[in-house]
Amino acid sequence: MLNNRTFSKVIDFIGLPVLTGLAVATVLLLLFPEFRDAADLSDQPNDLQYKTLSSDWSGPVSYAQAVRKAAPSVVNIYTRTMPRQNNHPLLTHPFFRRLYNQQQERAQSSLGSGVIMDKAGFIVTNYHVVDNVDEILVLLYDGREVPASVVGSDPDTDLAVLKIASDNLQDIPVGDPNQAEIGDVVLAIGNPFGMGQTVTQGIVSATRRNGLNLNTFENYIQTDANINPGNSGGALVDAYGNLLGINAAKINQDNSEGIAFAVPADEVQKVLTHIIEHGRVIRGWLGFDAHQLTPNLAERLKINLSSGLLITGIAKAGPAHTAGIRPGDIVISINGIPVTNAQRSISQIAEIIPGEPISLQIQRNNKRLDVTALAGERPTAH
Repeated sequence: MLNNRTFSKVIDFIGLPVLTGLAVATVLLLLFPEFRDAADLSDQPNDLQYKTLSSDWSGPVSYAQAVRKAAPSVVNIYTRTMPRQNNHPLLTHPFFRRLYNQQQERAQSSLGSGVIMDKAGFIVTNYHVVDNVDEILVLLYDGREVPASVVGSDPDTDLAVLKIASDNLQDIPVGDPNQAEIGDVVLAIGNPFGMGQTVTQGIVSATRRNGLNLNTFENYIQTDANINPGNSGGALVDAYGNLLGINAAKINQDNSEGIAFAVPADEVQKVLTHIIEHGRVIRGWLGFDAHQLTPNLAERLKINLSSGLLITGIAKAGPAHTAGIRPGDIVISINGIPVTNAQRSISQIAEIIPGEPISLQIQRNNKRLDVTALAGERPTAH
């Protein structure tokens, strides 16, 4: 009996605190769920780093699936330019004619890349790849060689649309370049140096890059993926094989490395649609030349503005001229949007359908004026 009483006392002495502790722990877990998560992680110490990283990072380890998805839509482009006939009067003389024939250039060949945008055979490439060429040959992913013709071009964005007559074509899936973020993994697929289809990998280095003076309209995706001669017109795709842009240019200066640019896929689709439907790209136009007004320029000209478009020239009988805009006027806002970047303002005007009104606020001799102009159609670049 003594032993039983002693044992009961020991149980009472130990059990009460234990039960109290369990009760308190249960209440804490109910009130603070994060304690349960911490407890779960503490049970799996080897997975702690993985779980923490997996909540912040995502994406495939291999990009083979993305390549399999996009590569069949990327083609190699080979062009040929024949020597032009020279009709100089001296060539009628036998001696000069013989000398010319000896030095006459052979047909020149060049190469590039393209992307199948439609199963009907429409291919987008760079304008500079097919500008002033006589023959275009497209090498498909499966090895077929087919001739191509130019449907239309848009030098303002350095894009051109080709057409081939072939079956079993795979059009590329198109992503949303507006969702691309700096640091996203991208793949460049093209035909560098005529070696055949090649894939290089990098990241998105910048978006909406402009002011490079490469083209009239610039809204580039910048990447450090290797872009070499022959890659022009090829695809820049995301980690899942969706088209983000058409590779167009790279900085090619001494000591420069990993600075390349692609025309965003939404601009590519717009150009493609306009050329197929209208034979050209239709853009709004006001008909003036302008410089970006900077604080330094404003100070030199004694203008009480920090940004705007300083009008330097007006096209005679153009929309701006008809609306009464003069050289020296400063455009402060376009359709209520303040002018802060000349390139963006030019693109904003280009997006307006010809014939639609454009509301401009301008400053003239330190006075604010509201002007309405009717957008014209931007002349085609040559």
